[in-house]
Amino acid sequence: MHYTLHQLQVFLQVTQSGSVTRAAEELHLSQPAVSIQLRNFQSQFDIPLTEIIGRKLYVTEFGREIADAAERILNEVYAINYKTMTYQGLLTGRLRISSVSTGKYIMPYYLSGFLQRHPGIELVMDVTNKSRVVESLRANESDFCLVSLLPEDLDVEALELLENKLCLVDGSNRKWGRRRQDPSVMETMTMLYREEGSGTRTSMEAFLRQHNVRVKRKLELTSNEAVKQAVIAGLGCSIMPMIGIRRELDLGELQVVPVLGLPIRTQWRLIWPRRKTLSPVASAFAAYLRDHRKEVNAQWFG
Repeated sequence: MHYTLHQLQVFLQVTQSGSVTRAAEELHLSQPAVSIQLRNFQSQFDIPLTEIIGRKLYVTEFGREIADAAERILNEVYAINYKTMTYQGLLTGRLRISSVSTGKYIMPYYLSGFLQRHPGIELVMDVTNKSRVVESLRANESDFCLVSLLPEDLDVEALELLENKLCLVDGSNRKWGRRRQDPSVMETMTMLYREEGSGTRTSMEAFLRQHNVRVKRKLELTSNEAVKQAVIAGLGCSIMPMIGIRRELDLGELQVVPVLGLPIRTQWRLIWPRRKTLSPVASAFAAYLRDHRKEVNAQWFG
């Protein structure tokens, strides 16, 4: 057999994308070029690696085993390249991250030290809601996604970064004291919701259902910043991530309403598809986070 590393890379991308067309887009190659490499790779095996059923490409069981082996081989090659480039101070490339909107309050702190060490890296970060983040993960448009709730229908690797706490938040006009309120107190409030597809809204609605709270009046806004400003202005209350309102709490513009069953606790996680072959830049960032996340948390979120 005389297959090349490039053929391994093409075959692995095809298995991950489930499509020659999407693999070509991800590899920045033409579709015919990917098809030729796939055909040349297949010619070295007597057992089919893929099959076409109803114009859709499927990877055979044997093909899955070869893809797993290809991933291990390429990971070792990337590790060699990463170590060489790091030693020479030449790590370059693009790091693509998709983050839920609240993640903008934490992701820059995990990126800062890494990008200072590797000034040749270009960062592309998309900040949007959870539905769009999960879609970018499914379409293989990002190296990593930052979420607080794991997607239920995707098989992912996850790296835990920081605890995420959500509390009921009000403006400064009322005095709540320290006595914990029953969750039913929210039935007396105008509740401010994030838009459909938001992870914060998902957590909030799950809490309301769990405690049989029937919200009588609600308003919907499309960002955490909009919700925060609306609460400060006295339009209502909301269940919000604490990470995004630290300054406003310190200034007395917002207050946490003590409620039984709150805070909701989740984890901020960086996730990526389990079978994805990380680029040298992405591999280096994952390694950096494993080694330095505790330092970042102690410095910025202690």
